[in-house]
Amino acid sequence: MDKKPEKLVPEVRFKGFTDDWEQRKLGEVSKIVRGASPRPIKDPKWFEKDSHVGWIRISDVTEQNGRIRHLTQHLSKAGEAKTRVFEQPHLLLSIAASVGFPAINYVPIGVHDGFLIFLNSKFNINYMFYWLEKFRPLWRKYGQPGSQVNLNSDIVSNTRLALPKEAEQSKVSNFLNKVELLITLQQRKLEILIKLKQSFLTKSMANNLDKNPELYFNSASIKWLKQKLSNLTIKEFKGNTKLNDTKPGKTEYLDAERLNGNAPLFIDKPINTLKSDILILWDGSKAGSVYYGFEGSLGSTLKAIRLNPKLVNSFFVYQQLKSKQDVIFNKYRTPNIPHVIKNFTKVYPIYFPSMAVQNKIARFLGNLDALIEIQQKSIKDYKGIKKYLLQKLFI
Repeated sequence: MDKKPEKLVPEVRFKGFTDDWEQRKLGEVSKIVRGASPRPIKDPKWFEKDSHVGWIRISDVTEQNGRIRHLTQHLSKAGEAKTRVFEQPHLLLSIAASVGFPAINYVPIGVHDGFLIFLNSKFNINYMFYWLEKFRPLWRKYGQPGSQVNLNSDIVSNTRLALPKEAEQSKVSNFLNKVELLITLQQRKLEILIKLKQSFLTKSMANNLDKNPELYFNSASIKWLKQKLSNLTIKEFKGNTKLNDTKPGKTEYLDAERLNGNAPLFIDKPINTLKSDILILWDGSKAGSVYYGFEGSLGSTLKAIRLNPKLVNSFFVYQQLKSKQDVIFNKYRTPNIPHVIKNFTKVYPIYFPSMAVQNKIARFLGNLDALIEIQQKSIKDYKGIKKYLLQKLFI
């Protein structure tokens, strides 16, 4: 007896839908064409600041999560004549540089040859936006090992998918739109918290002794002092742990690779850094970056600064340094080399009020940091939910 073929349906489905999904090729449900670019692309005659037709770049797609509602660069009439212009929303797919990112334009747009455009589509474009987002990691199969993915209209047109009927497409895309809106709202809350902290740092910290901060907790905070960082330091050392010389253990190891998000590493070395130490990345492309709250063993790219607790609150000083990372990198590094100068602590000025006020400022900033961390986790959780749904609601 022949085995009955399994139904072509997703793992998770909305109530009321029972039909099989239909196997199609993308090129059968849309005409897929490539954008066009004026040449040479850097010629200013192709662009005009006051034009209403924007010029899309991959950075716009990644920064706006594919929902293109504003563009900073705009096309002149001459530029419009050399590309493909669309006034109404269309589904796009990046095929150069960052490959496989879907986008939908909600503003008039000129599309260059780094994108494909889906025309005369027989699908809900929001539904297909999410399908392409789910499929994006799979485009890697079209690249040779160690090379970039090479997408073109033929490859995309011949890509197969299972497609439900329009009513189910709408149901799925509307649900995912709500999840995406929740993520956007959480991201806006995070942006507000970050701006609040930046504003507080700007207004509560003195940058010279001739002008009081705009915000202070009480009259005692009016009197600020200035000292070189080295005068507040009781110990300063550069990490000397070499990863190749270590073996597994219980002490956490920190270097530039761990700071970039690599998995934590535990080694058989003694602890040489305390949580109250301020850490500065001493060399590399992010030299001058400041960190706090680590206890373990340091790699050679990091330097620890241990402050005198009778003079200053180390978290207060960390927040001051953290807010000036760009200044540290640009002003206190060796010429032409991303390396913080050796005598940094001897020349860098720290401004500080009484210990009581330092403690109040540190507590307030610590509470803000905790809220920011909670908000970041919330966004990560929502994105995890969305990723799970993309896997379960599509075939």
